[in-house]
Amino acid sequence: MTTISTAPVYKLNELNNLFIELTSKNCNKRCQNCYIKFPMEKTVKDFISVDKIKTTLVETAKENLYCIYLTGAEPMMHPDFNAILRLCLKRCNVCICTNGSFLNEKKIRFLKKVEEEGAVNESYNQIFFRLSLTHHNEFENDKIKYRGHYRQVLFALKTLSEYNFNFVLNLENYYKLDKDEIINELESITKENKINNANIQISCSYPDFEDINFTKPAKITDCMKGRILTQNGVYACPFLAGDYRGRCGLNFSDYSKIISAETEFCATCSKNENTVFSIN
Repeated sequence: MTTISTAPVYKLNELNNLFIELTSKNCNKRCQNCYIKFPMEKTVKDFISVDKIKTTLVETAKENLYCIYLTGAEPMMHPDFNAILRLCLKRCNVCICTNGSFLNEKKIRFLKKVEEEGAVNESYNQIFFRLSLTHHNEFENDKIKYRGHYRQVLFALKTLSEYNFNFVLNLENYYKLDKDEIINELESITKENKINNANIQISCSYPDFEDINFTKPAKITDCMKGRILTQNGVYACPFLAGDYRGRCGLNFSDYSKIISAETEFCATCSKNENTVFSIN
């Protein structure tokens, strides 16, 4: 049974990162290490409404947002994804957190045009991408993700690089590898595949802790810098979207800036040197 020692309380210092969960249960893949528990049914109508996003952008108009993160499950499955992207891009930079399966050359070329439209309108905000691997070896990665994932991600990164997009390659350290080894291997792989300007980020893959000890509080967590909007309200972070323990309010006109870090996911964040979801 999981036990938790005294849980720390984290405070939102400033709302710099706005996560928007476009869908909580719609994804075209099933990764073994995903923190989302998917239902047995194949289709779930849980896409967030565009009107809710519009309302939130008005409610957070005075907040100092650095970036809006479009998350899921798989955010690019939202039927109004393109309209939502354009809407958010008018406000600030946008990061698309995706498995990469929708990022073929045609889609990436279209997204570049969307970004350039903003420059014409003098918003100058950029589109970022965040993709993940669990290992620098193709076989070991696909064993945890799904068959073909490794090559799919490398293709997406190579094409994004060709179109001069900024992106983060996050290594979810599922195998608890040495960090220097990870960096060296990924730098070699990106160079070999002509992937330029690769920003590599390493995060602790969340395990099933038998004992959660918060004797060493996290230096910085996503809940200190951001909140996530879902169809059902505002939560502390993507890990806790839909979890009553992370609920902060119904909307951004009145939401809590305090969170008690009492879950297994909070323990994961406490073991990471940097934020898990946002770009460091």
